[in-house]
Amino acid sequence: MIDAETGYQAVRSRDARFDGVFFTAVRTTGIYCRPSCPAVTPKRHNVSFYPTAAAAQSAGYRACRRCRPDAVPGSPEWDVRADLVGRAMRLIRDGVVDRDGVAGLAERLGYSERQVHRQLTAEVGAGPVALARAQRAQTARVLLQTTALPITQVAFAAGFASVRQFNDSIREIYDRTPTELRAAAPAPRPGRTPAGAGRAVLSLRLAHRGPYDAAAVFDYLRRHAVPGIEEVVGAPDSRRYRRTLRLPHGAAVAEVAEPNAAARAGSWLECRLRLSDLRDLTTAVQRVRRLFDLDADPGAVTARLGADPLLGPLVAARPGLRSPGSADPAETALCAVAGSPRAAGDLVAAYGDLLPGGADGGLTHLFPTAATLADAYPAEYVDPAVRAVAAALDDGTLRLDPGADRERSAGALRALPGVGLWTTGYVRMRALGDPDVFLPTGVVDEETAERWRPWRSYALHHLWQADRERSAAVGAS
Repeated sequence: MIDAETGYQAVRSRDARFDGVFFTAVRTTGIYCRPSCPAVTPKRHNVSFYPTAAAAQSAGYRACRRCRPDAVPGSPEWDVRADLVGRAMRLIRDGVVDRDGVAGLAERLGYSERQVHRQLTAEVGAGPVALARAQRAQTARVLLQTTALPITQVAFAAGFASVRQFNDSIREIYDRTPTELRAAAPAPRPGRTPAGAGRAVLSLRLAHRGPYDAAAVFDYLRRHAVPGIEEVVGAPDSRRYRRTLRLPHGAAVAEVAEPNAAARAGSWLECRLRLSDLRDLTTAVQRVRRLFDLDADPGAVTARLGADPLLGPLVAARPGLRSPGSADPAETALCAVAGSPRAAGDLVAAYGDLLPGGADGGLTHLFPTAATLADAYPAEYVDPAVRAVAAALDDGTLRLDPGADRERSAGALRALPGVGLWTTGYVRMRALGDPDVFLPTGVVDEETAERWRPWRSYALHHLWQADRERSAAVGAS
């Protein structure tokens, strides 16, 4: 949590870089806002700061109707931190508390429920139940304002245990009933789900902070796209990344558009989700956000890397370059061990499940489960290293979920036959979302890269991008 003086200066200047990093609560109005809220700046003695929306809500504040503080990017701190609190926040964002309760969260973290609650409350001002409740309310607001689903269905799809709990939470957080919240929605965009639809098609805006080098991200995803489960379609500057998702309650297709001028000015990516079960909305959104690295803080990355004599010119040339993560960590690891997108595509064609409802463009399958690849027959069609990693994922020897301990998981992966240091580092960078991974590049050594901590993953992407641009220039000449 930043100090109060820095926080108030950010509020006075309406600095959007701090949106999601902390929240501003005003005692005289009982409302909490994002730092960039366009409302009149409150007096300093009336302002309190909270590290999460859940903490502000637990203190009795309601969400601002003007700046919608629940729709900001997530705090980049939770992606950087590898301790208990960081791991817990990533799991809660993935919907673990909604699916498995606090007991399930604690079990995954390897701590008691009491320890998890105590540390979260001390660090972020709210326990796991309050954090999950805030996330459920955000999901409910999205469903109320972007679908025509009956309110009862919205309540359970958002993860609430009862309609009464849903109604009470919405009134407390938004100071409106669900019906009033729906009535306040803007005109529906294409893709609004009609009541009773068998599949939900939702059009969302996924916020990010600071500049976003979308062209580089879409290029990267195109190069690594696995046939059958991923594709990048469309002309340059109007491309769409599309992929299938295997989610806790069913399957989904996600489509993210390369941002146009309006989206770039507004700092969001347009996302279209086709879900077979609306209960997967929160999880699907978080997995797309991780894939596109939308919760990163480009200001912090630039401050460190931009001052480096080697990286400074590269950072200046590509502001907002991201380090793409993973929508499915197990899939990313297995594809990395397979060796190439084409080899991974062969696994998809042979062992993947057909996409429910039939092919959707070039998307035909869901990636095979770890259990399927571990027991694949005939065995000679699957590389032994792939089988070893799949077996480790299946029996829990290797964990790559959002709450996994990065050091422990990297060690378990490296111990498997056929898995080298480079592959381990790549999986750690993408599947585990580690922003501080160094991989040999042939340009710098590990000692030099030490000065780039804790953003060595971003430094790698700058070096790789510069190398590709040099190669392209040589080829063009």
